Amino acid sequence: MRAGLVQMTSGDDPGANLKQAQALIEQAVAGGAGFVLTPEVTNCVSASRAHQMRVLCHQDDDPTLAGLRETAAARGIWLLIGSLALKTGDADRRFANRSFLIAPDGAIAAQYDKIHMFDVDVSPTETYRESEGFRPGDRAVLATTPFATIGMTVCYDVRFAALHRQLAQAGAEVLTVPAAFSPVTGAAHWEPLLRARAIECGAWVLAPAQTGTHPAQTGRQRATHGHSLIVAPWGEVVADAGTAPGVIWADIDRAAVADARRRVPALSHDRPFAHPAPRRASPAP
Repeated sequence: MRAGLVQMTSGDDPGANLKQAQALIEQAVAGGAGFVLTPEVTNCVSASRAHQMRVLCHQDDDPTLAGLRETAAARGIWLLIGSLALKTGDADRRFANRSFLIAPDGAIAAQYDKIHMFDVDVSPTETYRESEGFRPGDRAVLATTPFATIGMTVCYDVRFAALHRQLAQAGAEVLTVPAAFSPVTGAAHWEPLLRARAIECGAWVLAPAQTGTHPAQTGRQRATHGHSLIVAPWGEVVADAGTAPGVIWADIDRAAVADARRRVPALSHDRPFAHPAPRRASPAP
């Protein structure tokens, strides 16, 4: 199966983002992709919760989800919508950061809510509190397709090796990591983390990303790292999108998964061990 990873610069206008995503999906299909992947928050990149409340929708009413399902059906492709920001029925009015796998008939084959929230202080001027606006998921998701078993994750999840290991041990041959990665952490950690997950799991890692400076009608503008990556099960980077919007492609071969896991069968080598006791601070002299 040929995979096409879409790299885009979503703003805070979902309608404009849908048009951008559909145009890039068409480009991916023209390049031979039967499995196309878009980045995290394909529908809306915004730092303003008030703006999000105005423009976001519940899943059943979301025009981006409906439009991309129609695109998948029209082109007869598997489509991973990296994630959509969606309203929920939660009392605290937090959103869901939800990834969707769409089948070639337009049906939702699987969906996954991002588990790990990006609550960090990257620098004195760059802080994130994703959990203030988004509720975390609590369930790992595998999806079975004719070309591979897929383990679904999103962005900050990439730092949690146990999630990916459990997905691989449950049968995942492809790990999807759509993202909107910070430029600072992206430059330092993005590629090493993705390569580590591929090597540890002996799996393909497909990581479509947001890139550039994101247009904003209200609130501060965000910037993201770009560099959508396709990493093979042995850990080599097969394709890197750089920092411009566009598409990268690679042929996803299940045999490469089997070969990597045969050569280093680490997924079957777990052993029980006693956990270390918490370290206590030494008393002051």
